[in-house]
Amino acid sequence: MPITDGMPPRRFPLVTTLIIVANFVVWIFYELPHLDSAVLHSAFYVCSVNGSCDAPEPWPVSWFTAMFMHASWSHILGNMWFLGLFGKNVEDAFGRARYLALYIGGGFAAAAMQTVMTLIGGTAADAMAPMVGASGAIAAVLGAYWVLYPQARILTLVFVFPVRVRAWIFLGLWFVYQLVEAPGGHDGGTAFFAHVGGFVFGVLAAAALARSWRREGRGAAAPALTG
Repeated sequence: MPITDGMPPRRFPLVTTLIIVANFVVWIFYELPHLDSAVLHSAFYVCSVNGSCDAPEPWPVSWFTAMFMHASWSHILGNMWFLGLFGKNVEDAFGRARYLALYIGGGFAAAAMQTVMTLIGGTAADAMAPMVGASGAIAAVLGAYWVLYPQARILTLVFVFPVRVRAWIFLGLWFVYQLVEAPGGHDGGTAFFAHVGGFVFGVLAAAALARSWRREGRGAAAPALTG
């Protein structure tokens, strides 16, 4: 679990804060009163994409609503911690509008990757499992951070010992773990392919942003964004 990257944002992370607030509002006021029924109704179902099931909401709606749903307190707290820690600096780099587009686009890319891999390698039961959580969108933020701030020093705990690890190592190992676990994710209840899809989307988006800086002659600005 990362503790801090030691890099305060240059301005208040408005979009990151609003996303976190929105997730907690949905969790506390919509999910907690009737958790099981709320999850079943607003989750994303892979089977709704190929029409093999009748989901409560059509998939063009549910992939978005599922981004604000969580299954437990540990689920939402872990997701929001990662978003708050890594999102603030990515929002600095992208600007608020592009950062929001990164987050939503990452959520869609995550759902798309999980859908494709489930339809290819999963069972009918896998395709009918409700999928909820912001982690696919947050994975896009992590992918962008990996590109933009590779030398940032992430303070984390290794067993009980605080250790500082370069961001490119910390997030690189996180991504490798998702890749290794993804083939068996159908049985474990975690949408690892969604994490992979979101992370790759974030990497590509941040690489495109860096190219736009170079085209605009802002090469001197890029080193300041590497932590």
